[in-house]
Amino acid sequence: MEKFQSHHGFVRAFKEHHLTLGLTFPLEAYKGSFPTMDLESQMTLAKKAEKLGFASLFVRDSPLYDPTFGDVGALYDPWVFLSYVSAHTDRIALGTASIVTTLRHPLHVAKAATSLDHISKQRFLMGVATGDRPIEFPAFKVESDERAILFKESIEVMKTVWKESFANILTERVEMLQGDVVPKPHSSTIPIFGTGYSGQTIEWLAEHTDGWLFYSQGVNEQRELVKKWREAAGRFKPFAQALAIDLSENPNEAPKPIQGGFRTGYAFFIDYLRAYEEAGVNHVMLGLKHGKRPAEEVIQELGEYVLPHFPTIN
Repeated sequence: MEKFQSHHGFVRAFKEHHLTLGLTFPLEAYKGSFPTMDLESQMTLAKKAEKLGFASLFVRDSPLYDPTFGDVGALYDPWVFLSYVSAHTDRIALGTASIVTTLRHPLHVAKAATSLDHISKQRFLMGVATGDRPIEFPAFKVESDERAILFKESIEVMKTVWKESFANILTERVEMLQGDVVPKPHSSTIPIFGTGYSGQTIEWLAEHTDGWLFYSQGVNEQRELVKKWREAAGRFKPFAQALAIDLSENPNEAPKPIQGGFRTGYAFFIDYLRAYEEAGVNHVMLGLKHGKRPAEEVIQELGEYVLPHFPTIN
């Protein structure tokens, strides 16, 4: 996309007919709900991922811990944590998958996103979502059945205040008749990626967002979805997805399903990613939670044997 050709995070991760790989925090394998999230080890692995040539590092947004949900996510606030990651890295794209816009005021999100994009030297990729943890909506006094409306409102408000100075905005949550949101993004916008459908049509997402983050599913299913996305967008807008991986020490081990992905050796994994690339997927964010090996070993092996087949763009 032309408007993001000077955005370092976007051009590092996305190119038409090309697939790149990223990682999702926590960069560790763990059982239960809580990772250790030791900051020293996380930053060591983040730097390692950047040096090896991974395209991105993504973090989830989990405003509240729900014991019934089974996973606290990356533990820390995504804005604060990614600012910390930004200070310890130089080139790798930094993303959210995804900011729960229904539970956050859009003016706060707009300012936080632009601040992070400036701090990271234009490396921020903002995934946005409606949220999926039932306990969070009453806690924030948000009606769950209004998620889709609030999601749409957030995107429209943010894009307006990024582009216009002293905009007058009247919406469900915003009555801004004075003042301005600063700083402004360098390109008057920031790459926004919808997550799933978020209560919208694919046509609305294709028109109002800059890419699509989706969930792990089979290659054939993803191929059909990418086709619909491309038709709705009418031009190249990236399609990215999450995938859990438990990388076997045996490079030739056949795949076995795990939650959100599979356990396998790198030989099959390369072929599987090639199939995704042929299906039109542009970026895959790998989750390491369910692994049986130390994350450092897995990241190193992926870097040596898998990444050369799916090189970072920039």
